Amino acid sequence: MVKQVSKSGFKVNALELFRLIETSGKPVVVTNHGGPKLEVRRYEAPETKKRTTEEILEELRGAVLYSDNSTDPVGEDDWEALK
Repeated sequence: MVKQVSKSGFKVNALELFRLIETSGKPVVVTNHGGPKLEVRRYEAPETKKRTTEEILEELRGAVLYSDNSTDPVGEDDWEALK
């Protein structure tokens, strides 16, 4: 069963509850007037996949524009929005 605590009880015992959540991994539900309002749980970082240099370069391919005259003025109609 999930531990429940009132807002006022949470406020008074916050540090103790944080330690409990960290060590047990079980969430605590904070109630207001008897109804559940918040759930406090341990943070778990999402899995991140390492990308290879080739994958990064493939993603960037075609995203860089080349200009022979990079110092020439650009008109308002010359801009192109990327989606």
